[in-house]
Amino acid sequence: MSKWFLRGLVFAALMVVVRLIQGVLINAFESKASLISLTLMILFAIGVMVWGYADGRADAKAHPDPDRRDDLAMTWLGAGLAAGLLSGLVSWIIGQFDKALYISTFFNELTSFAAFTALLVFVTGVAAVTLGRRRIDKDYEKLPVRHHGLAAEGQPATDVFATVGAPPATEAESAAQAEAATQTEAGATLGAPAAGFTTEEYPADATTEIPAVEDPETQPGDSAR
Repeated sequence: MSKWFLRGLVFAALMVVVRLIQGVLINAFESKASLISLTLMILFAIGVMVWGYADGRADAKAHPDPDRRDDLAMTWLGAGLAAGLLSGLVSWIIGQFDKALYISTFFNELTSFAAFTALLVFVTGVAAVTLGRRRIDKDYEKLPVRHHGLAAEGQPATDVFATVGAPPATEAESAAQAEAATQTEAGATLGAPAAGFTTEEYPADATTEIPAVEDPETQPGDSAR
């Protein structure tokens, strides 16, 4: 039997009992009919809340993650519909023989009264489920954060190099490796020829100025010319 149908049967039977008691008390104390009806409805709602609260607590304990919890809203919606329809039908049948039971027409019992019962069960049940879950969630918040492995023993986490089997590098070795890599990169940059250029070095005192050409000495033949 599904959960929603079981709850529907229980609260349908409870509602029939409430209506029977209501009829007896109202016939005995007609002046207090409103107070009697209100009191009986409150007692009925308390019964729904107790079951809904237990459902919420049980679901929160079974599923600490809120995203993985059961959809109890649909469970209580089905329970409310079943309770309303069944209680209305049974109450109408009993009312055909027991005139002390206050009933309406068959249509009203399966529509208006059934809707009222379904709404009362659904709203009260879902509210109680929420309260039950919230109570368990508060208990989870009070629990200390649990660690596993070395963190639970207060030891530092395992080095990644030790995990893969490689010896961990010290700060001095890391600095030496970084310096060597920098020198190698610089040498490769100076020694490797760039596209369209040579790496030939020129002396520092070399100049790009063109030397002045002195006037050549006058040849003997030039004067004769």
